Amino acid sequence: MIPYGRQHVSQADIDAVIKVLQSDFLTQGPAIPQFESAVAEKCGARFAVAVNSATSALHIACAALGLGPGDILWTVPNTFVASANCGRYCGADVDFVDIDPESWDISVGALRSKLLRAKADGKLPKILVPVHFGGQPTEQAAIWALSREFGFRVVEDASHAIGAVNQGETVGNCHWSDVTVFSFHPVKIITTAEGGLALTNDKEIAWRMSMLRSHGITRDPERMTATPQGPWHYEQLELGYNYRLTDIQASLGLSQLAQLNTFVARRNELAQNYHTLLRSLPVRSQVIRSGATSSYHLYAIRIQAKDLSTTHAKVFNALRQNGVGVNLHYTPVHLQPYYRQLGFGPGQFPEAENYAREAITLPLFPDLSEADQEKIVSILASALR
Repeated sequence: MIPYGRQHVSQADIDAVIKVLQSDFLTQGPAIPQFESAVAEKCGARFAVAVNSATSALHIACAALGLGPGDILWTVPNTFVASANCGRYCGADVDFVDIDPESWDISVGALRSKLLRAKADGKLPKILVPVHFGGQPTEQAAIWALSREFGFRVVEDASHAIGAVNQGETVGNCHWSDVTVFSFHPVKIITTAEGGLALTNDKEIAWRMSMLRSHGITRDPERMTATPQGPWHYEQLELGYNYRLTDIQASLGLSQLAQLNTFVARRNELAQNYHTLLRSLPVRSQVIRSGATSSYHLYAIRIQAKDLSTTHAKVFNALRQNGVGVNLHYTPVHLQPYYRQLGFGPGQFPEAENYAREAITLPLFPDLSEADQEKIVSILASALR
């Protein structure tokens, strides 16, 4: 089976992990701040907070920005459920903004229209979570301008997009957002085995996220409510979580980060090869906007057929049965049973729903060969016939 995604682990990665295993620190040691500093420098942000998953990073970002009961978080339906769940973890309501039919990122036009209606109704969001789908950067400058106009905060879900560039700016610099979140799951661009990270340029937000990832505890005397009684003194200032990354994971992340440019370049090579191989087939690919470089976490296609109700499943199953581990990214979040119970249903976000009826994610990872791509496209062509 050719999987849709797979990590690349080098001998240097293995050696980095072994070095930590032989050191004095396995959990909270020097590798974590080194990894945080390296990612922040790579992206051009001031602060980074590493955690055990991107879901955790989204949660503490929302909590640090003060999201709570009575507030509203908006995101897109075409994403993993974590982009919406982070709002529910904070006790907030969640709503969605439809996607652009070509970029498959959030539609800035739909966002503006929804904001105008929400302002009239007195139901503006406190936080917007735009998603860099597949590695394509969102239109962050336009989104940021709307956030200034309508008064909401912005948390970029860039779980797919470390290494991506938009208009000469590296995704993660937080020039156009309050916080940016990355994922380091094994199928992502780089991996820490499991992990995530939040970037920000705001010192106070960074401190709050750092505290929330570790039970709401601080050892900073300047932050304490009482004079420290000794070097052992710490205080729990609020209810936090155990979302900490380990030194083992951070060491792997540091080693992987050194290969980031190579990984992104290879993914773009493979994506361009797919573009060529698929040219004659009745499918369409994500349109990468001018001035953007995708990190190509995913390579999704949309099948163009009259009878999608049978063709989509037929093609998907044929690929799986012939050893190609395709996937669907994503079933729209608002159609998941949990969110249906909150009042959402079919027809509310038609672009995301149309996408899900047509989409199949083809394998894409650095060790995928061009011969494998030819095999995948040959099976796809046979299934479409």
